[in-house]
Amino acid sequence: METKKYSSYAEIDRDLEILKLEKDINYQKLVLNVQKTKESITPQNIVNGFISSYTDYFSNSYTKILQSVLPYIIGWFINRKRGN
Repeated sequence: METKKYSSYAEIDRDLEILKLEKDINYQKLVLNVQKTKESITPQNIVNGFISSYTDYFSNSYTKILQSVLPYIIGWFINRKRGN
């Protein structure tokens, strides 16, 4: 980063004010993010997130499980009818 050359104290004061405002904005963003995180970490939200993740996993894998198990079930019924 190059050093900036100032021609007056007014320019330095202006840049310092800009930096101060940027610092305040970033601090307020941090406070807001912490507050949102505190609100999202409740027992109900944790349980709901846990349940929804497993529900998505099992609902997506249901067809795969059914496709792999179905031929064995059909074969078992066919062999059972024959008396084996």
